[in-house]
Amino acid sequence: MRKLIVISHLSLDGVIQSMGRADEDPSGGFAYGGWIGAYTDELVGSVVQREMKLPFDLLIGRKTFDIWAPYWPYHADIWPGVNTATKYVASNTLTAHEWQPTVFLSGDIGAKVSQIKQQPGPDLHVYGSGNLVQTLMQQDLVDAFWLKIYPLTLGKGKRLFADGSIPLAFKVTESQVTPKGVILVNYERDGALTPGALVETNRRKF
Repeated sequence: MRKLIVISHLSLDGVIQSMGRADEDPSGGFAYGGWIGAYTDELVGSVVQREMKLPFDLLIGRKTFDIWAPYWPYHADIWPGVNTATKYVASNTLTAHEWQPTVFLSGDIGAKVSQIKQQPGPDLHVYGSGNLVQTLMQQDLVDAFWLKIYPLTLGKGKRLFADGSIPLAFKVTESQVTPKGVILVNYERDGALTPGALVETNRRKF
């Protein structure tokens, strides 16, 4: 089965909005676009580059697609994989686009993503796509989070866990901290989480 991996840059208070450029996503009056810039260094760049070079197909929401489609087809020298990957886009209105290969998903997104995960192919990487990620988490479709957590709070903006999630356990598979304080951490699913099991785990620790 293909894994579904959410790859996010987020602030300490969980904001993922407009992290790359000032004009990326100013919706809701967000005024801090490009907030990762002061913290980017060689270590962050090397991790991002490694992730970009992995085999993957893309799963993104309509908003992220609208931001990416005018840009990445003309910057294949930076990220050739994003153009050759199949791009699964959650949208109830858009049905075709010149950026190919692209498949548009409407209706019951959870059911369709579940079917895609069972098909042969590379893992599914999810970038941005805040609303879509909420649906994926609530329907227990996320297998891993690859996070870059920055040492700042933004106060407002779209958040990774905006609408919460279901109780799940995760394990750390990789972690490091950059000289500028960015936490680079990968989490993978580690089973279901029940109140009784959590209490018993804490009791054993003490």
